[in-house]
Amino acid sequence: MNHAPDRQPVHQGTVLVVDDAPDTLRMLCDALAQEGYTVLVARDGLQALDRLDVVVPDAILLDGVMPGLSGFETCQRIKAHPQGEAVPVIFMTGLSETADIVAGFDAGGVDYVVKPLRIEEVLARLNTHVRNARAAREAREAVQRASDASSAFSVAAAAASAASAERLSHAALTPRETEVLTWLARGKTNRDIADILGMSHRTVNKHLEHIFEKLGVETRAAAAALASQAIQA
Repeated sequence: MNHAPDRQPVHQGTVLVVDDAPDTLRMLCDALAQEGYTVLVARDGLQALDRLDVVVPDAILLDGVMPGLSGFETCQRIKAHPQGEAVPVIFMTGLSETADIVAGFDAGGVDYVVKPLRIEEVLARLNTHVRNARAAREAREAVQRASDASSAFSVAAAAASAASAERLSHAALTPRETEVLTWLARGKTNRDIADILGMSHRTVNKHLEHIFEKLGVETRAAAAALASQAIQA
């Protein structure tokens, strides 16, 4: 009888587990790996900070009581680290007093799980915070892309305006031709321009012929666009 292949866990991201207890590390590493996470391990706060120098995890599970730096001190340093500011830190510790829990949040943690750990609860909380952090990161990246695109457009528009102004300057239009072109850029028809400037419709056409030739364009729309860009420069 054919058996369906075992389902491979979907890669969920990378989690840094910071704990000095071997049993806790082994239990968490096994559970996280089965859930599809890539697991990094640090035995104390300084090791955790060293890990941040080379990789940005999707979340950090942090013991509150360790030799050397406490979990609270470690969290504060993680949040001050350029790579760790936006990484969600979940405390897991035997310290269950209200003051300890408050200290964990004050240090920058997003959640607090009291030992002994219930693995299903830890995974549920972890999955939620990883999803939320990923959504926030994608939103920040989208805003940055929009900002970069806007800046690039502004630079391109400024460059186009400057080029148009320079082109008009080199065209050496007469004062009368400049007046005709200005009104053309404002959307006026030939008849409107003739009435405004007190000249015949034929004279307006003649001026436009000279303008097109000097600017190297073939249509009134192109001439109007060039003039509009130059006015914005």
